[in-house]
Amino acid sequence: MIFTLIGMPGCGKSCMGRVVSKKLGMKNIDSDKLIEAKYGKKLFEIIDEYGTEEFKKIEEDILLNYDGDNVILSTGGSAVYYPRAMERLRSLGKIVYLYCSYDVIKERLGDFSKRGVVLREGQTLRDLYDERTVLYKKYADIIVDCSGNAYPRYQARVMAAIRGVLESE
Repeated sequence: MIFTLIGMPGCGKSCMGRVVSKKLGMKNIDSDKLIEAKYGKKLFEIIDEYGTEEFKKIEEDILLNYDGDNVILSTGGSAVYYPRAMERLRSLGKIVYLYCSYDVIKERLGDFSKRGVVLREGQTLRDLYDERTVLYKKYADIIVDCSGNAYPRYQARVMAAIRGVLESE
């Protein structure tokens, strides 16, 4: 089974995936790291070189073709733009949305120019947040509120949700 972590950049997907997978004895895969390894560059460099539209194709392809078991998969924040990929990931397990309020995301990201965040021309972080939040909720099987700075509490919530699913299998 795959547990796919989704949410805005800065919500803690990569960190949560590493820590929770280790504690639960699962594999940890980060789709952003898969892309970086394939291209030998950081995400923002790939976006700069190939452009936003080509990056989206690259990201969707990675998600459509990922296969694994006993995995926590941390996705890029834009994963929810690919309905076929999201439905495929849902068919392989559960999707966990790490929710954070806009103010928390804005504070955590600071200068996000080196984060590989894909914005359309003229789009603000607030626009992106509002647009994606609807999609995150649409695809989520489980929603965990990760706003604030009580990381151990969020981690415990994510682990409890995953354990609950595993125990019901």
